Amino acid sequence: MSDLTSLTIAQASALIARGELKPSTLTDACLARIDRLDSRLNAFVTLTADLARASAAQADREIAHGHRRGALHGIPIGIKDIYETAGVRTACQSNLRIDHVPTIDAETVARLRAAGAVIMGKFATHEFATGSATPDQPFPPSRNPWNLELQPGGSSSGSGTAVAAGFCAGAMGSDTSGSIRNPAGWCAISGHKPTYGLLSRRGVFPLAPSFDTTGPLAWTAEDCALMMDVLAGHDPLDPASASVPPVAYAKAARQSIAGLRIGLVKHWYAHADGATDDMVKGIDEAAKVLRDLGCTVEEVTLPDINDYQACGRVIISTECHTIYRSEVDKHPEKFGYTTRRRMQLGAFLTAEQYVNATRFRRKLQVDTDAAMHGFDLLMTANHWGPPDRFENPPIFHFLGKPSLPNPFNVTGQPALTVCCGFARDGSALAFQLAGRPFDDATVLAAGSAYERATPWRDKRPPL
Repeated sequence: MSDLTSLTIAQASALIARGELKPSTLTDACLARIDRLDSRLNAFVTLTADLARASAAQADREIAHGHRRGALHGIPIGIKDIYETAGVRTACQSNLRIDHVPTIDAETVARLRAAGAVIMGKFATHEFATGSATPDQPFPPSRNPWNLELQPGGSSSGSGTAVAAGFCAGAMGSDTSGSIRNPAGWCAISGHKPTYGLLSRRGVFPLAPSFDTTGPLAWTAEDCALMMDVLAGHDPLDPASASVPPVAYAKAARQSIAGLRIGLVKHWYAHADGATDDMVKGIDEAAKVLRDLGCTVEEVTLPDINDYQACGRVIISTECHTIYRSEVDKHPEKFGYTTRRRMQLGAFLTAEQYVNATRFRRKLQVDTDAAMHGFDLLMTANHWGPPDRFENPPIFHFLGKPSLPNPFNVTGQPALTVCCGFARDGSALAFQLAGRPFDDATVLAAGSAYERATPWRDKRPPL
């Protein structure tokens, strides 16, 4: 074994199962890499090194005595700092919660612990998952491991940075308007936004409850599937949680995808002021790979992406303002300026506009489903071009170019980010695969098959 920190979850899990790797050895390798590199990358806001070592040592003992809990037993995993973690600060990148130490775990964190995962600590985020990388927040912003002058994407910024940098094998993020898929795409990793309601959100600070989704980031789609096997399941204490039959996601991720029909939503991005030429070419080449794997890939027309953007923004802004209005009014100085202004935008929206947006959302869901007739999956760009630099971002950035991930938050469909190479400037190229609600298995199978057929998972950031 060369560099343990470059092992995928699947690879590390297989070595642990065969007795060729101890969880404590893997955890120590990750902690050494964190110690060497994170002062430059700022992925962690709270590193729980002692707790991680204790958890790994416990995994050593249990596995040695034949009590292996499953594929995640002994695997280093990090948590976005909007997830509550018992006894460990959950600050949400905000001075408002800087001293908040929960007494219980978020449901998904509890499931990871029960599966034997080694929790490494808490990752940087944008403030309450809606701010941006600005200097008026309590922790420095994470940086992109491929180019430290660039942002890693948000709001699950630290999660994307950490996985790409080899600080952990997997991470938890959240996705209300692309916040798993943005950093996954910019950091050249895999990120899965599950079907709305498939994973519990209990114990995770909300942004817009009718959109909020929790989910995994990892080096590969197969690794995301392994995490989904542990994370998915009904939570009766989450009012949005769906009760659906269990699915073996990792098993599905290893199956053939021959015969799948994929609709390429090219009109969303392939226009003069849209995606870069490199991105358009990269996705065209990815579509050819999928055809070579036995899929049919044909262009399909969906509603205008600006319709999804307008609908989603009205709902998200209204719900976010409703949740945080009282605290913004009482303690405006404890919020970053950009965060505060974005939260306050909802005050200018009326109940009529919110209701109309929810009705329009239903229409978009119906129209999207109709456009998918005859297709198993949709395929489109994940982001427009190179990552943003660390400059003062526009406060209301979402009033400009629409978000490519956002349509699948509006519809609630599962969507996976897959790296499809690198542009001439070195920045990552990526596409999304989206499926029908609760058919996350097919999405993960297609992403995993593409990754196995291409060389992009062999390239790591030159840190």
